[in-house]
Amino acid sequence: MLESLGVHNLPLFVAAGLLLNITPGADMLYVASHAASGGRRAGLLAALGIGAGCLFHVALATVGLSALLASSELAFNLVKWVGAGYLVWMGIGMLRASPGDAREAVAPDVRRVFWRGVLTNALNPKVALFFLAFLPQFMTPDAPHQALGFALLGLIFTVNGTLVTLAFGWLAGTACERLAGRLQGSQVGLWLQRAAGAMFIGLGVKLAAGSR
Repeated sequence: MLESLGVHNLPLFVAAGLLLNITPGADMLYVASHAASGGRRAGLLAALGIGAGCLFHVALATVGLSALLASSELAFNLVKWVGAGYLVWMGIGMLRASPGDAREAVAPDVRRVFWRGVLTNALNPKVALFFLAFLPQFMTPDAPHQALGFALLGLIFTVNGTLVTLAFGWLAGTACERLAGRLQGSQVGLWLQRAAGAMFIGLGVKLAAGSR
């Protein structure tokens, strides 16, 4: 069946994908920032949002729209600037957080945490380019059902990545809940949130300065 989909070296793909998934990046930072301020529940919701954003790019790559970002400088720059602006906006909001905001984050808005995670991934055009560069290495170009094979590999990568970020969110949230129990929880969450905000601004600037 995998041959008809053009998929080969699946174990190697899974191993390489897991190595990439455990590499620290914007996804881990987003999960960590919410786990720090809202505990395990917020970390898990953030991880699910990141996974959903990744599925968005899998869908785009499967239907070929990601190729537009790779071939069109205008489309790439448009998505890039929107994504960079969103990261900077979110970072500024974290920097301006008050102790009251940190206390409210202990019981976070489910939809806000989830959809921020979706947008953090969906508005990054480099994620789309990553799929276009990485997945074809494990596919046969002339396979009869190549689109289905592309979707299968994308789903495997996303599921594995989501499991990794869920585990990270749970561990980070547990550690921060215990730390907040020993120290002044609102102040700990506040400063961790501000630190994450500064890093998100840096990621937004880096994205804006990057090229295809």
